[in-house]
Amino acid sequence: MEKDDFAFTLHLSAKPGEIFTFGTYPQTLGGEDRTPIKWRVLQNSGSELFILSEYILDCRRYHGEYADTTWRDSDLRRWLNDEFYNAAFNDSEKRFIKTTHCADNGEGSADTEDKVFLPSVSEVKELTYKLDEVSLSANRRATATEFARIKKNDGCHLYVYNKKVKNDYITEEGEELGCSWWWLRTQHGRSSRAFFIGPRSSIRSYGRVNLACYGVRPALIIHLQ
Repeated sequence: MEKDDFAFTLHLSAKPGEIFTFGTYPQTLGGEDRTPIKWRVLQNSGSELFILSEYILDCRRYHGEYADTTWRDSDLRRWLNDEFYNAAFNDSEKRFIKTTHCADNGEGSADTEDKVFLPSVSEVKELTYKLDEVSLSANRRATATEFARIKKNDGCHLYVYNKKVKNDYITEEGEELGCSWWWLRTQHGRSSRAFFIGPRSSIRSYGRVNLACYGVRPALIIHLQ
């Protein structure tokens, strides 16, 4: 799709809460598909859209080992801006993606310039809603694609809620799907831990950076004009 066509399709009319597809990524059990990625609009500035993947797209560690790190130096940031970025978007699509200045990365953690990033704590508080709230554009609770749920060669295996509390499920097309944890980029106090979202929308601060059971919901900003 050419830039003018893409801008015409979305342009200034895309409202927070709307969903559209952009880029592709494996989403089935086999992992050989190139399925369009669904993104939910969090914010429309008039010329740019701040978007978040509707589903957890993969399971990754924040960092490969339990050690002090920062968002800037984390393995997850490197993966998002290299492997994921190049797998998900072709050259034409990359032209729409803005290099975003990311702050709120954690105490003592430098700001970064990222093509793809994770939401921060402040962005989640401002632009997503909690359980039983409906005033904002995107649900904090999230389910995962089939690909994100399979155990990976590096040992990552996404936690999927499988107990009996209804509030930990999302119903889609009549099917109850267990929610999963997913990372935020902000770190809290100790640089060996990072914030994440729990299955009932809570913002939690104690995730060890090497945990192999948390999901990834990429975010990015695209130009409309």
